[in-house]
Amino acid sequence: MLNNVLTLTNLTKYYGKILALNNVSFSVPEGSVFGILGPNGSGKTTMLGIVMDILKPTSGSFTFYGQPGNANMRKQIGTLLETPNFYHYLSGERNLQIAAEIKGKGHDQVDEVLKKVDLLERKTSKFSTYSLGMKQRLAIASALLGGPKVLVFDEPTNGLDPVGISEIRTLIQRLALEGKTIIMASHMLDEVEKVCTHVAILKRGNLLTAGDVDEILVNDEIVEVSAANSLLLATVLKEMSGYDNIKQVDNDFHLLYPPAKADLEAINRYCFKKGVVLTYLRLKKKSLETKFLELTNQ
Repeated sequence: MLNNVLTLTNLTKYYGKILALNNVSFSVPEGSVFGILGPNGSGKTTMLGIVMDILKPTSGSFTFYGQPGNANMRKQIGTLLETPNFYHYLSGERNLQIAAEIKGKGHDQVDEVLKKVDLLERKTSKFSTYSLGMKQRLAIASALLGGPKVLVFDEPTNGLDPVGISEIRTLIQRLALEGKTIIMASHMLDEVEKVCTHVAILKRGNLLTAGDVDEILVNDEIVEVSAANSLLLATVLKEMSGYDNIKQVDNDFHLLYPPAKADLEAINRYCFKKGVVLTYLRLKKKSLETKFLELTNQ
């Protein structure tokens, strides 16, 4: 059984009369890539700020490895909570050396972490010459100084172009393979689907659901069918079992099935036996975006 790195218990935060987090509770398993997903304003950054002791909760608590959060524990966590803040006129290498001095650790790891983020060959280049993706990777390199087991990222691909997003995604996957536990806030569905093993979904400070990505963001299946005689097809489909819902879109019918339950051959055979020759039969997945919008009622 996996240990829990982080456990939130009834975490609540008010800004004056505005409720930012409402009684949020969940746990982050060790070795997971845990995505905190939600629209802008859902409370993701507030949550991370509380966990990293930048903000104080109004009520509730959290623990790291079963122990109350404290300054010493938080020093063992690598963080990227805002836009990278480095000296533009200094090289990537020198910026990391300064970061190591501030942290009081990682002085002998500068080349090692630069290699991990694919910046070793550009270590003597000024920070001002880096692309946005390179700047973000240098910030992750800084978070890796001291060899933390847990990494906390707030919107790590925010503002990046597709190439930069792909680079950060690949880097996160590599760090996960090394055994790091990664907690990352994001509003990008594609990012969460491709790199996260677990997810918590927030809306206006409320936790909608939390758990394994494959279980929560599972994609339902939609079977699209049509026939020359739409009226007869409608009657036949209504008599057929196995699907969860049916709706008509123009002359087509859309059948909603649970994951991996749609059998096109069986559908075609059933309709044929009932005297309906299908002119169109297609299986497609409900998009992750649609699933997310359903969960958040948007």
